[in-house]
Amino acid sequence: MKNSGIKALCFMVGLSLAGMSTWLHASPTTASLEKTGVSAAKPTSSEHKPEKAAKPSVATDEEEVSINKATAEQLAAALNGVGLKKAQAIVSYREQNGPFTQIEQLQEVPGIGSALIERNQSRLRL
Repeated sequence: MKNSGIKALCFMVGLSLAGMSTWLHASPTTASLEKTGVSAAKPTSSEHKPEKAAKPSVATDEEEVSINKATAEQLAAALNGVGLKKAQAIVSYREQNGPFTQIEQLQEVPGIGSALIERNQSRLRL
């Protein structure tokens, strides 16, 4: 009885792997799609992170974000190492103390250090 169970399991695994091989051969390759003029559907960052795609004003790696005008969500999305909690702290500090006059003033916000500012220097503007 034990041998027949193992044989059945091996048979099922073999069938499933054989079917996978056929399935892989049946799918069109990128090269064959390019020959026919059809573009392959490639996953974009908007499929993985729809909240970033919904906000066109959010900065990417090459764009800058204004620490005096951006919302907490925009700051969190644009700055490396800044989550929503730190971004909300930046906005709260700005609302209580007025606009920033220097980017280095971000160090006065609890949880924001010089390393974080250096890491995001190219993305920050007043």
